[in-house]
Amino acid sequence: MRAAFFAAGIVPVAAFIPDATYDFRAYIQEFDRSYKVGSQDYDLRKAIFDSHLRSIVLHNSNSSKTWKRGVNEYTDMSQTEFEASGRLGYVKGMSAQYAASFPERDRVSAASADAETLEGLPSSVDWRSKGVISDVKDQGHCGSCWAFATTETIESYAAIESGTLLTLSPQQLAGCAPNPLDCGGVGGCQGSIPEVAFDYVQLYGMTTEWMLPYTAYHGDTGTCGFNRTTTPSSVKITGYTKLPSNDYAAVMKHLATVGPLAINVDASSWHDYEGGIYDGCNHTNSDIDHVVQLVGYGSDQKGGDYWLVRNSWDATWGEKGYIRLKRSAKPACAVDSSPLDGTGCKGGAPTQTVCGTCGVLWDPSYPLGAAVTVHGHHTSIVV
Repeated sequence: MRAAFFAAGIVPVAAFIPDATYDFRAYIQEFDRSYKVGSQDYDLRKAIFDSHLRSIVLHNSNSSKTWKRGVNEYTDMSQTEFEASGRLGYVKGMSAQYAASFPERDRVSAASADAETLEGLPSSVDWRSKGVISDVKDQGHCGSCWAFATTETIESYAAIESGTLLTLSPQQLAGCAPNPLDCGGVGGCQGSIPEVAFDYVQLYGMTTEWMLPYTAYHGDTGTCGFNRTTTPSSVKITGYTKLPSNDYAAVMKHLATVGPLAINVDASSWHDYEGGIYDGCNHTNSDIDHVVQLVGYGSDQKGGDYWLVRNSWDATWGEKGYIRLKRSAKPACAVDSSPLDGTGCKGGAPTQTVCGTCGVLWDPSYPLGAAVTVHGHHTSIVV
């Protein structure tokens, strides 16, 4: 049943904010569902949908809320089904290999920032306006968010360096990057982390989406389709680095002066986000489960300060594929108490403290030495 249910939502349909007159029949037609009236499946999906719809309408009627919720392809899924749908990845802690670059004290509590610390930074930053952010992608029902966020961030840094924005292949990372320490999962559609992907790209480079298209949409990672002899790399990096964990000022300065970041977040409550400044994550207990790209920050007249985050659930989700998360110079912190529940890194800590809305400040990383290459030779083509 689950496989058939997911298949019904293969083609993304634009989400929208419903009114009180919208019902399950309209939803079935809008999202091309094939539930048979009177069947057990129909009754189950209707009950889930009706419950979600009531909650959405009630939320949107509250003028104090800074974000809107909407109806989309996930509205007839239970929370458990959404979390198992492959839309999330599993980024559940870090092994000693990847955590060693920063001492434990830097990972415990948030570093806030006063006006003096951030003096001279622009009031808003959006790397999309600089022509270094590719179109929003869709990972499908594969837990390959880690591959998408890494790919997108390498694309951006190669474009910043060369002036050439290429669309690279997340399939190469999903299908080829090994994860021997089981960091954030076991690799492929079963989850991993950007650090693992950066290590792979440093060794092998990345080819384009045109050369190696994405085939893991339905949850089957497949075999590695990259061969350095027959599939030349288009971008190389010399390594990667990580910002100090939970450091607000470090993230602000990096976005303003260097570039975007790959970040790990708790996206378990994002499924019906439609727009606005989101502040719906649990502020006490968190569960880091998704990797996305942080591309800027700004301020909204109603919702206040925000982080601008690019997701990989297609441009039909959220604000054309993006979400704005509440930003505070004195970020609150939550505890992720399940980093080792079968998907974390071997030898990782039993808990971790993550700060910022949905843990946005927890684990920012980016590539070093990104460069566009042609058949192995560096080039700098300005477009």
